[in-house]
Amino acid sequence: MTYRKKLIEVALPLDAINRESAREKSIRHGHPSTLHLWWARRPLAACRAVLFAQLVDDPSANPERFPTEKDQRRERERLFRIIREMVRWENINNQEVLERARAEIMRSTGDNPPPVLDPFCGGGSIPLEAQRLGLKAYGSDLNPVAVLITKALIEIPPRFAERAPVYPGGQTSSYWHGAKGLAEDVRHYGRWMRDEAEKRIGHLYPKVRLPEEQGGGEATVIAWLWARTVKCPNPACGARMPLVRSFWLSKKKGKKAWVEPVVDGNGYRFQVRTGEGQPRQGTVERRGATCLCCGTPVPLDHVRSEGRAGRMGQRLMAIVAEGHRGRVYVGPDKGHQSIAFEAVPENVPDTNLPEHALGFRVQLYGMIKHRDLFTPRQLVALTTFSDLVMEARERVREDALAAGMSDDGKGINDGGTGATAYADAVATYLGFAVDKGANYWSTICAWHQTRDGIVSTFGRQAIPMVWDYAEANPLSQSSGNVLLGIEQAARMISDLGVGKRASVLQADAAVHSPGENKIISTDPPYYDNIGYADLSDFFYVWLRRSLGKVYPDLFSTMLVPKAEELVATPYRFDGDRQKAKIFFETGLKKAFEKMRGDSHSDYPLAVYYAFKQAESSTKTRDSNGKQAFASTGWETMLEGLFLTGFQITGTWPMRTELITNLKKHVSALASS
Repeated sequence: MTYRKKLIEVALPLDAINRESAREKSIRHGHPSTLHLWWARRPLAACRAVLFAQLVDDPSANPERFPTEKDQRRERERLFRIIREMVRWENINNQEVLERARAEIMRSTGDNPPPVLDPFCGGGSIPLEAQRLGLKAYGSDLNPVAVLITKALIEIPPRFAERAPVYPGGQTSSYWHGAKGLAEDVRHYGRWMRDEAEKRIGHLYPKVRLPEEQGGGEATVIAWLWARTVKCPNPACGARMPLVRSFWLSKKKGKKAWVEPVVDGNGYRFQVRTGEGQPRQGTVERRGATCLCCGTPVPLDHVRSEGRAGRMGQRLMAIVAEGHRGRVYVGPDKGHQSIAFEAVPENVPDTNLPEHALGFRVQLYGMIKHRDLFTPRQLVALTTFSDLVMEARERVREDALAAGMSDDGKGINDGGTGATAYADAVATYLGFAVDKGANYWSTICAWHQTRDGIVSTFGRQAIPMVWDYAEANPLSQSSGNVLLGIEQAARMISDLGVGKRASVLQADAAVHSPGENKIISTDPPYYDNIGYADLSDFFYVWLRRSLGKVYPDLFSTMLVPKAEELVATPYRFDGDRQKAKIFFETGLKKAFEKMRGDSHSDYPLAVYYAFKQAESSTKTRDSNGKQAFASTGWETMLEGLFLTGFQITGTWPMRTELITNLKKHVSALASS
């Protein structure tokens, strides 16, 4: 059969795709990314467009229908119009628009499109969009957190589509489109979890009394703002010096607020100030700290040694509350501080943070276990909600049986479709809501002074040290509350749209294969940019606690598997960068060899590469003194493709010098 060139090999409406891809970052309601954090997700719009263009013939491939260049340009523009409409967020579930795209795919594939495989499925964007385009989708990933996220997007909703919710009184309609019934059950049992948690641990989250000038009465706390403390090394002082990056609470116009420390000898107290003015400088920065009481400069080495010795403490600076006319800031309350210290967590995961990892800094300060990232009160909340996930699961199963759902006795992990599996499905999304909470309930969360909200643990793909941190109230109605994760999960499920049955497996991309003749579209790892396994342990330990019995295969290990993870991290090779480089390149080459064997010969393989690593660390110069091609990311990716037999083409926009160097690099490889 003569190979027919595909649209992606000739041209794409890049401006529209790029615009909509960038726009997705600001979309929160109903977006699949709101279910659970995953790092470096590919935009859905880009995945949808690339998959379409991988499958659909370029007009030049059909000269009998489009004999002239003018005819081909006209037809290409018609296909571009379909893509431009298809990538718009407003049309993500517009069946009329999607049917036009599906019709083109069927026309180019003889009504028999091959299934799509993403062997590095990560956050699930690519298989989800394959499913949306009417294709059978396969996904795999070595990381169990990634696998479970993708299952929740493409495996679970089709299995329980068109079903009414099972909670008592929920069967108010005879028709439930898509997975809306499942979404309603997630919402209902999630609210039950929240209310039940308040009965059990509500005493740990008291209301705060507002001053008369702020309306008086009691208010629900949004967050407690804490400063870490260490003992001043000055023998004449010895104060428990606070480590505060900034004393600002709010920089909003007309609502400015800050913490003002009042020093008395080697003691101090905090008070909240509002109005015009500004706070004093913080007491800690990159180079070291300064004692608030005596002004002694303190090196970070002292702070670190105090932390490693277990002598780092914390002191309440301020309380953020839901006031009568919006958020208010209240000074620290001794009763509130005492209650926080009374919390005694039980059965907490006792797993170690990596000794060294990309983006990790907290180990330097004595935080060596995952539990060390949380206050005792936060640990009590997380263990309570984790336990409630399984309690909710039992309620779902009982209610499903009472509502007339049959039960084959199989759980969702064993392919079940009855009451037991349905209960597992609801529990999965509730487990993700607890994980969402963990992202907002750690001591790595800061208070954002311009948005008046909590910055989650993973404001970026790292776990850095945060000096003055925000402890959210999971039972509030504001920033960081547990209902946020529950509602976002329910909204996402409801808006998802349900496609064909799909399959997701935990597997090594260099070893496992779901079969041949797949259209492969994938976003492989980027050298040493993100340590997915180390980062996702933060979530894994809580998912394992809440869902380990539901997915025993995924959670069979104490932490995420790391030995086979494709990342060029020297710390896994006793600091040897060359060994790390060889490991990554060898593994990536094997993965591409596997992909080549699985890839359908009539369709191009698509590799996403959006790496933004500063190339300064690996810049070289050519004979004319111009910057040459970076030798870590792009080059490794291209070698992996080229040396396994792939022909490299593409239309995605790259900087001019990269295009030039890409051509030189491929030519050099060919000649060698």
